[in-house]
Amino acid sequence: MLTANNIMQQINTLTADIIKSGLCQKENFPSMKPKKNNIVEIGISHPEHSIFLKNIPYSEMYMELVKKEQYNLKMIDGALITLLYRFKGKNLISHRLSFFPAPNLEIFQNEPYMYINDELYTELTNNKKIVTVPLRFDFDSSEDVFIPIKHPRSHFTLGQYENCRIPVSSAISPYQFLKFIIDNFYYFSKSKLSYYLTPYNDKFISSIVDEEKKLIHICTPI
Repeated sequence: MLTANNIMQQINTLTADIIKSGLCQKENFPSMKPKKNNIVEIGISHPEHSIFLKNIPYSEMYMELVKKEQYNLKMIDGALITLLYRFKGKNLISHRLSFFPAPNLEIFQNEPYMYINDELYTELTNNKKIVTVPLRFDFDSSEDVFIPIKHPRSHFTLGQYENCRIPVSSAISPYQFLKFIIDNFYYFSKSKLSYYLTPYNDKFISSIVDEEKKLIHICTPI
């Protein structure tokens, strides 16, 4: 069973791995904070959850996240990765795992010297066909919000669409999430950088219901 301490340790280790890989330009290591009702939150030191609730264009939200450093990792192409977990005792009650690509590459034009000789950055940004799409893996164990199919306990959201909730078979560990991001968005012709990630086999138990299994859904590793 994955505990709050396990999650904290995974995030710290994997953050260090990504720094070593050269894919990350800035990072904020997580902290573990006690909340009301015996809840423990694992995330960056001063999260501002209201940013995600504002009805503003994606580019504005992205720039606000950058300005206030509301991320665990800022990748070499400007993408932001955030991980937030909440536990009550030994039980996971929620998580929000987000990937926010840079809306465009203009934000780097003021500091081109940082990237001009960087092979990784060049390979990331040379493809002019790319359309950036934010994505998020959410989990919420509360029976108050759970509605089969409409609001699965664990779900995947694309593009900030309010009602996009693709069922996922279980909650996602930090290793599963970060490996998913690197394998799919940072695969290079000369190397596969997920090899830099310390592997973890720990998993959360299944949370998907039978009605959701009948739909197209995402199945986490068994």
